[in-house]
Amino acid sequence: MIGRNKLFGTSTRPYYRDISAAYQPDERHVVDSGRGLPVARAADPLPPFFSRVKQAVTSPATNSANHASRAETASVAPLGREEYIEQSHFFRVLGERLSENTPAQEVLATVREEVLATTKLPLAIDFLLGELRHEGVLGPAMAHLQHYFTPFQAFIILESENERLRFDLRIGLEILRREAEYRAGDPTQPGIFLYQFEALCRNRLGYERGLEAVARDPAFDTTWRDWIRKVRRQIGMVDIADLIYVHSEHYRQRNASGPAPLETDVEDTRVALFGDREGRIALANRRKDPLFLFSSLQRQLGYPEVPRPKPGDKEQALLPQMARRLEQFEMRLRIVEEEQRGGFDLTQFYQRPEGDQP
Repeated sequence: MIGRNKLFGTSTRPYYRDISAAYQPDERHVVDSGRGLPVARAADPLPPFFSRVKQAVTSPATNSANHASRAETASVAPLGREEYIEQSHFFRVLGERLSENTPAQEVLATVREEVLATTKLPLAIDFLLGELRHEGVLGPAMAHLQHYFTPFQAFIILESENERLRFDLRIGLEILRREAEYRAGDPTQPGIFLYQFEALCRNRLGYERGLEAVARDPAFDTTWRDWIRKVRRQIGMVDIADLIYVHSEHYRQRNASGPAPLETDVEDTRVALFGDREGRIALANRRKDPLFLFSSLQRQLGYPEVPRPKPGDKEQALLPQMARRLEQFEMRLRIVEEEQRGGFDLTQFYQRPEGDQP
């Protein structure tokens, strides 16, 4: 057994002398007769460093702030971080393998084995796979799973499967992937709303049904839902930068001690849905293209960027075009050679009428 002197040493270096001197028994300490070690009294004050640590750990303000931050994150991301990480992986793999012309049934069956079995995503994939084999689409199946997929996610998939729109399914899956990745981090209600609103704006998915799907997202409370439905009625008549500015903390601070410093087309309100920085950025982007506003918010506040459709690569389409032209050129040369040999035989192009027996 290692003795106490061998464990701690009896070095006479200044560092150890200072420590041993700091804990010598004095009038504030009593000596334990059993061990001979100084024992602090119950009423003795802690050293300054430990007092500050204890105060920081047990401070009601700190605890309440941490609890409020965790509660806000849980309300914005109700499924939990693991679920959104697996959703991001699911949407990414599905989009990549569909680009390789892999059947969606095979992709779902493969991804179901890749995701964590401790999450609820495998159960959702089983339901999606069954509906895909039965109906051939994913949108209605996601709309049925309202307790797992948000209405906005189902709306994106439904619009990407709409044959009347020019909205690619791969772009829709990338939109959902980035949203799930943002929810797995430190999401906020303004960040989620602005990302979803920009997705509707850039891809021209329609504000009537799109904003209704956004309003029914479980990340928003009653105040947010009422405001989003009000935006749905005012969009096109009022600038989105004015709507954000009037409902920001920056607008409230500027109007606290005087009249409104800026005339807008929106009625005054005391509900601050956006922070001070969002209000400043919205004020700086008034009467500008809304895309400039979204870009500024992404640079300054780290909001997720909505994917944009990539133009097709002309070099990839060049080789198939050359192959088709070579086939046409070969056919023309064959016809010319037959004409030079003594005439062109048209009987090879004859076709027997349907129902005519030989």
